[in-house]
Amino acid sequence: MAHLIGKTIAVIATNGFEDSELASPVEAAKEVGAEVKIISTETGTIRGKNDTEESVDLTTAEANPADFDALLLPGGTANADRIRMDDAAVDFVRGIFAAGKPTAVICHGGWILTDADVLQGRTLTSYRSLKTDLTNAGATWVDEEVHVDNGLVSSRTPADLEAFNAALIEEFAK
Repeated sequence: MAHLIGKTIAVIATNGFEDSELASPVEAAKEVGAEVKIISTETGTIRGKNDTEESVDLTTAEANPADFDALLLPGGTANADRIRMDDAAVDFVRGIFAAGKPTAVICHGGWILTDADVLQGRTLTSYRSLKTDLTNAGATWVDEEVHVDNGLVSSRTPADLEAFNAALIEEFAK
């Protein structure tokens, strides 16, 4: 099994994140040695849509893509909509892609990729309601449990978490 010892993963989220889509991949990554940092628009704690709380390590304004090896973008409609309106978060995502670092995105988490303008020529999946937004941003959308496209790991919903976690660990270990 792949390991992530020595890898630092950024998780960008804010209030309204989908609890399982943050907790499950974070736990899976930590189990194989990754260090995980929660990055948000505000300091303190953020609350998932099912009331899970996460402590924020850095704000989006403080975070530097050079300090991370990979990026996780959990879903949650409110989370994804808020985070894509944060210029610092969009710039961070753009920096991760410019550096060729792997990114894992699930459900509505992919919305910020449209704002970062990093989808031209890429293939990914998401929650079905994002299909038009993603294709309008230049992506090819597929309806698959998990899809991997040159370091971009994507899944549709919490039902896909087992496959998503396995694929992100494999990609983040490269």
